[in-house]
Amino acid sequence: MRESTYDRAKAVAYAETWAMGRNPAYYDFEAIGGDCTNFASQCIYAGSGVMNFTPVMGWYYIDAARRAPAWTGVEPLYRFLVTNGGAGPRAEVADRDRVLPGDIVQLGTADGHFYHSPVILGVQDGEIYVAAHTFDALWRPLSSYVFDRARFLHITGVGV
Repeated sequence: MRESTYDRAKAVAYAETWAMGRNPAYYDFEAIGGDCTNFASQCIYAGSGVMNFTPVMGWYYIDAARRAPAWTGVEPLYRFLVTNGGAGPRAEVADRDRVLPGDIVQLGTADGHFYHSPVILGVQDGEIYVAAHTFDALWRPLSSYVFDRARFLHITGVGV
């Protein structure tokens, strides 16, 4: 499988365009559990351009009824990104000081339940700024969230 680069500028541009609204090409899951990981996946797709159509364990969106769990679920997205050896984006868990625009941070509880997937837009003077859905945010400081744990997913490339 060939490896391609992840276009961080496209991921961030998508996030900035749609953070405070909804792209009509995608279902809005806010009323049925939250839209944060759906939005994160849209941003990642904007930067990667490749889905993985492997049934159940892949990462894809056709419509609200035909999508992989990883497209909209916090834990499934994490598992897909860090184990993906096929088509689509790949990531590794990274230290906070290694994140770049277009990466993902997942917020969680002290017991390790992760529940939110904001998209990193930038880092300035040690502060990480994010975009997110459900509680819509654009250039929100990560430090303004209340959470016990943060898991940083640094996108390393894209299988094509």
